[in-house]
Amino acid sequence: MQAKGQLFIISAPSGCGKTTLERMLIDSDLNLKKSISVTTRKPRKGEEEGRDYYFISEKEFFKKRDNGEFLEWAKVFDHYYASPKDKIERYLNEKKNILLSIDIQGAKQIKKIYPDAVYIFIKPPSLKDLEARLKARGTDNKEDIEKRLKVAKEEIRQSKMYDYVVVNDKIDRAYQQLKEIIKNNIER
Repeated sequence: MQAKGQLFIISAPSGCGKTTLERMLIDSDLNLKKSISVTTRKPRKGEEEGRDYYFISEKEFFKKRDNGEFLEWAKVFDHYYASPKDKIERYLNEKKNILLSIDIQGAKQIKKIYPDAVYIFIKPPSLKDLEARLKARGTDNKEDIEKRLKVAKEEIRQSKMYDYVVVNDKIDRAYQQLKEIIKNNIER
């Protein structure tokens, strides 16, 4: 019997389908608990407070950070993101398996604290495909897309620090691969 829950870290460049895959995994039969991140950015269309993120001001963010309330935090595309420490630790102690969707900066911080977590990187089939996805998403201007592609190149280069890399060329195939990885690591 495992003493604690298993922590799963998923990272991906912006536009790789990470949020869609995360929702599919949470809705699956894997009994995963989603760790909801804190952010200083404004909600996107369809996002809900407490379901997708906890949306807070920068002032509140820095207060919580300075009080040691975050397991990790990072600035990504002009906004701050963090993982609430108390909820993650509580879930793990309650033997719940947690899915944490964060960027590479955060994953590096968590790897120092939880080296036994399972680290999964989702990458696009190509940068050209990623560019097309970002354009189709319709949430970024040309400059932002170029910035996201530049960051994506660096993130893909750093993906070797992850235990698994899943190419999201087809959402159903990527989901099945992720589900298998998680199932195998829950049962170990």
